[in-house]
Amino acid sequence: MDLSRVEIVIGKNSLEKLRAASVAVVGLGGVGSYVAEAMTRSGVGKLLLVDFDSIASSNVNRQIPALDSTIGLSKTEVLKKRLLEINRDVRIEIYNSRYNPGDFKKVFTEQYSYIVDAIDAVDAKADLIFQAVNNKIPIISAMGTGNKLDPALLRVADISATHTCPLARAVRSKLRQKGLVRGVKVVFSLEKPQKAQLSDVPGSLIFVPASAGLLMGSVIVREIIDND
Repeated sequence: MDLSRVEIVIGKNSLEKLRAASVAVVGLGGVGSYVAEAMTRSGVGKLLLVDFDSIASSNVNRQIPALDSTIGLSKTEVLKKRLLEINRDVRIEIYNSRYNPGDFKKVFTEQYSYIVDAIDAVDAKADLIFQAVNNKIPIISAMGTGNKLDPALLRVADISATHTCPLARAVRSKLRQKGLVRGVKVVFSLEKPQKAQLSDVPGSLIFVPASAGLLMGSVIVREIIDND
């Protein structure tokens, strides 16, 4: 992949840092798929893609691997193929299973430059964050992006400074039980969740999840190239 435009912004040495970096993306939905694509287009050398799910018709409005032609296929497999078409030099490993509490050592068999938490299940999310911190691997976590419309209300903050977001509240509670109250970087929204009609599942448009994913990608790239 031609990364000459990237090099203009960050320079050759920083581009080499990205090529040497490895990023694990856990959860390939509306947030995680955009992080994975941002990493690939920025020149990150190795990716681990973690997701158990197949593509559903309800994913097409906001998730990168979701097309009419890919419904029913594995998210990890479809996204891997797409990313290799963008950059054939990126090394991609996939873990085609759900991340559950206790799975950290099974999923992460090597040290990564960064872990992206883009999963929804609170127990699994808290476990992934806690284990990453314990293993001294930088992690950035996505809080709730469903039922939101305004990407301008997204913020990067320590989890101890989050508010308004119901998912952030639940994750803070789980982490507090583990003795972890701060020191975790997250992206969260100041926007109050909204629903025009009752539903058992969260609604979502492309704007907030995609923007959260790109914002997370920007944080990761900047931290990798600033790391001496």
